Amino acid sequence: MTIDDIDDKVAAAAFRRLVRHLQHRDDAQNVDLMGLAGFCRNCLSDWVGEAAEGTLDKDAAREAVYGMPYAQWKAQQPPATPEQLARMDASVAKNKA
Repeated sequence: MTIDDIDDKVAAAAFRRLVRHLQHRDDAQNVDLMGLAGFCRNCLSDWVGEAAEGTLDKDAAREAVYGMPYAQWKAQQPPATPEQLARMDASVAKNKA
């Protein structure tokens, strides 16, 4: 079985659970997600926007993923440390491989 074999309703439910989990865990900064997994909330919102094929703008997709306007969420986050940025850069490089 591959991810493409999973029923869309099941996949959508799992995605919504992931988004709700990330909304709850606002202590997990995007820079940390990028450093560990190579994706973050912005990536998810970009993927939602792409899947919507033009019916959802970037701000609406971000608000759906963040659970609030992006500017509000970003204002609540502490600045990234040099170590976090270095881990993120190394992880992003792996995405290109």
